[in-house]
Amino acid sequence: MAPKVLVSDKLSETAVQIFRDRGIDVDFDPSIGKDKNKLLSVIDQYDGLAIRSATKATEKIINAASNLKVIGRAGIGVDNIDRAAASKKGVIVMNTPFGNMITTAEHAIAMMFAVARQIPEASASTHAGKWEKSKFMGVELTGKTLGVIGAGNIGGIVCERALGLKMKVVAYDPFLSEERAEKLGVQKVELDDLLARADFITLHVPKTEQTNNILNAEAIAKLKPGVRVINCARGGLVDEAALAEALRSGHVAGAAFDVFEVEPATDSPLFKLPNVVCTPHLGAATTEAQENVAVQVAEQMSDYLLTGAVTNALNMPSVTAEEAKTMGPWLALAGHLGAFIGQMTSEPIKAINILYDGTVASMNLAALNCGVVAGIMKAGNPDVNMVSAPVIAEERGIKISTTNQNKSGVFDAYIKVTVVTQTRERSVAGTVFSDGKPRFIQIKGINVDAEIGRHMLYTTNNDVPGIIGVLGSIMGKNDVNIANFTLGRAAEGGQAIALLYVDAPVSDVVLADLQATGKFNQVSRLEFDVS
Repeated sequence: MAPKVLVSDKLSETAVQIFRDRGIDVDFDPSIGKDKNKLLSVIDQYDGLAIRSATKATEKIINAASNLKVIGRAGIGVDNIDRAAASKKGVIVMNTPFGNMITTAEHAIAMMFAVARQIPEASASTHAGKWEKSKFMGVELTGKTLGVIGAGNIGGIVCERALGLKMKVVAYDPFLSEERAEKLGVQKVELDDLLARADFITLHVPKTEQTNNILNAEAIAKLKPGVRVINCARGGLVDEAALAEALRSGHVAGAAFDVFEVEPATDSPLFKLPNVVCTPHLGAATTEAQENVAVQVAEQMSDYLLTGAVTNALNMPSVTAEEAKTMGPWLALAGHLGAFIGQMTSEPIKAINILYDGTVASMNLAALNCGVVAGIMKAGNPDVNMVSAPVIAEERGIKISTTNQNKSGVFDAYIKVTVVTQTRERSVAGTVFSDGKPRFIQIKGINVDAEIGRHMLYTTNNDVPGIIGVLGSIMGKNDVNIANFTLGRAAEGGQAIALLYVDAPVSDVVLADLQATGKFNQVSRLEFDVS
């Protein structure tokens, strides 16, 4: 059956057609996004939900979405999606951060021109029949210093455009490398230096705990007199009341804001002040941008639902279609390794240590980590997946560490997972052979070569004669057919293990019969998700 997607906001018909062309069953009904009760009543029918800003994907909606796998936001902002609820539910949340980059950057540049030359006020005055030529004295951008707070995707475009206007550009961004700054042609500076030097300041950062009110009263006091401030990024980055006071005092010469702390903004300390340009969150409001983000979200969601490729997800590592194809067996192995340890561990887990050796070390380790953790967590909660597992692990205080290394043994590549509890460490390693089938190659430090089946039996014993016979006779007596049988031991007479691949689940009767022999230290039934 084809995946089913609901488009509950106004998206381009081109985007809707992309879903259809990819073989996805799509319902296009923008009215549903504005009716939360209707959305709640139908959301369980869909594998994907494509939205813009009108639809509110709340915790209640997400919890009711029994089949939902992905929410795609056509745009950058995901304030209308409960990401925590989605992650716990195992639903991928995607956005389209690159579709409106140019549009947003251009709006910032336009706002900078507008406030430099007081264009909105001059236009309103002229429309009113006045001719106040001498009233609107502006400043040139050429030769002025632009301070860019946040030199990522959008900020980087603003830098390039500003340099084209012959401005000097300084940038504050903790994640901006010197190499990247040099390539952009800007000078990387600390925030206080930027505040003291900039004639214009433009912000291009997300709103986080670190950036909230990054231009507060204290920072505004450090601004160069006569500076002009532009914010087309996120409301709440600037203390609007403090900026309004600086505008009234003349310390700040002007401001241009497209975003506000409270939106829709029907009131703001910045309103009705002279030389303050305000627009209603128009940064991405161009026909080109709206088309771009709609098309991108349709392509991203289709790729995920059809191929497993993950692009621009906010709660899941990105995995390309090619990676999804080549890493498939290794992702399966990661899940099996986790599932083995998860089923064998009944006490609280303190840490999960994952070793990648050889060629697998160069793969997408973030995705493989998610596979391992999901396998472990599924033992206690079958509904866990690669999205929700890391969230659950974090909630439980489980520390996850990763090590990668060059080929160190006979295998071209392998993965080893070690779980640490209060009382013990348990490890299992596996690889993928040329046939594409995952195998266990080491359990508890004992080398094995075990094909992984859906139903398995794991036993430990002291290395003594007769174990194989006991296992075989009890399996036979209970009509359990053995597909594969693997043995391993630490040393002659030492600890030994057996791993049996069987055709059906091992019953409690079989487990009891094996325990009753007194020959086994441990007897465990295992199940693996083998397609």
